[in-house]
Amino acid sequence: MEDVDIARNTKLERISKIAQDLGIQEEELEQYGKYKAKISPEVYKRLENKENGKLILVTAINPTPLGEGKTTMAIGLADGLRKIGKKAVLALREPSLGPVFGIKGGATGGGHSQIAPMEDINLHFTGDIHAITSANNLLSAMIDNHIYFGNELGFDRVVWKRCVDLNDRQLRKVDTGLSEEKNIVPRMDGFDISVASEIMAIFCLATDIEDLKRRIGNIIVGYTKDNKPITARDLKAEGSMTVLLKDAINPNLVQTLEKTPAIVHGGPFANIAHGCNSVIATKLALKLGDYVVTEAGFGADLGAEKFLDIKCRKANLKPDVVVCVATMKALKYHGGMPKEDLNQESVEYLEKGFENLERHVDNLKNRYGLNVVVAINKYTQDTKEEVEFLQNKLKEKEIELSLVESWEKGGDGATDLAEQIVSLVDKQEDFKFAYELQESIENKIKAVAQKVYGAQDVEYTEEAKKHIEEIEKLGYGNLPVCIAKTQYSFSDDPKNLECKEPFNIHVQDVVLRAGAEFVVVLTGKIMTMPGLPKVPAAEKIDLDEKNNIIGIF
Repeated sequence: MEDVDIARNTKLERISKIAQDLGIQEEELEQYGKYKAKISPEVYKRLENKENGKLILVTAINPTPLGEGKTTMAIGLADGLRKIGKKAVLALREPSLGPVFGIKGGATGGGHSQIAPMEDINLHFTGDIHAITSANNLLSAMIDNHIYFGNELGFDRVVWKRCVDLNDRQLRKVDTGLSEEKNIVPRMDGFDISVASEIMAIFCLATDIEDLKRRIGNIIVGYTKDNKPITARDLKAEGSMTVLLKDAINPNLVQTLEKTPAIVHGGPFANIAHGCNSVIATKLALKLGDYVVTEAGFGADLGAEKFLDIKCRKANLKPDVVVCVATMKALKYHGGMPKEDLNQESVEYLEKGFENLERHVDNLKNRYGLNVVVAINKYTQDTKEEVEFLQNKLKEKEIELSLVESWEKGGDGATDLAEQIVSLVDKQEDFKFAYELQESIENKIKAVAQKVYGAQDVEYTEEAKKHIEEIEKLGYGNLPVCIAKTQYSFSDDPKNLECKEPFNIHVQDVVLRAGAEFVVVLTGKIMTMPGLPKVPAAEKIDLDEKNNIIGIF
């Protein structure tokens, strides 16, 4: 049975009942139909002095192009915790339309471990990403309008881009203002995907609506001839942009197929942004549940690093346990096995790829000082020999492990992992960051490159060096770094899967995000506007004769 059929054949609980069981009062809920709702900020205010629950972060090894089932694992774990009698809450990101219509399809889990209503969440949901897109593009319109009417602020260069929540490589660079109207100023512009917009980053790192407005005002949109920054506040844009986001900033409540509450809010990519759901949603979940399961995008070198070095630092959080997801496919992929052969049994390639998993676990345990358990996401085609080999290898290295079958069995397939989590949450940790904020930007980049990626050194273009100097001169050198890098490798080369030879990280550019309060470091050939694959998922998405959506997987 396909994911969509499993979801449609499961009777959901009304969202008002899910909220009630969670302790949310009727007046604190704004319903969007029967099965999804927005949660009022009054809930957090009411529960502010309540002790936080335990925070479990789900991350993974470097993935294959189709992902390794982190979301499925996170959902299965939350359901598994409820199966063993724990009050669990999920805190996940919202899917972007880019991957939904691109290579990956939907992002609401799979099999019997899904959040629902699946089609709604994968498509327009409650309109949060559309609101972010509109706020971003309102700022673009106000910039060009200001220049049109005389450029009083003295824009010499504009650094703010437009955005759209789709993969469209044609929009990476565009010429604008070509209508030849009087006073219109043509210029080169470009589009990012909405989930890479600074508005998305601000949305996910803001602590409340007031902090959201403050951060939006701090966005640097351009520079004068004297290299003086021009902000959204200078354009008087922060008020109207915040208005567009006033409903979106409230977290969304949905449920798993097993009725576990799921707070789904915000959705930055981890390869080109910081890859975590909103601080508001995570903090709220920690007040509502005794165990909160959250996820950071792609491998632990990206999502988990940014979750720890950016989100945890800014929000004063730390995970009590980290789950590192691995699959036989990904291990063989990183052992050098050709993509077309990944369904074939091979202990040899599994052993070679084990180094990727071992490095991620070592980083989490010894660089960050966290409790770690490896979750083997079992696929039906995995052989007994492969499973036993991996189990023995992990035991040899004294790494906690659990074999998880949540795709096939839902929460029942994750009770062993849930029990392990419960046994680990109170184990002493020595949590530390990969770098300290007072270090120079170059030293922070080097710390992540060497400690987390295992790189030999970092190389910079002249443009990147110039921009680092400018950022530090402006007084922003104490911000954390958000490194944009391929998700497929510890290196910045997506084809260097095994990373056997010493490698350097190549920094192409460094961009200040004053509103988000971090510095984006662009490495390798990473793009902030992805393109569609040769055969996009969009070709298979349609309506059937009963008007049901088909093709989202």
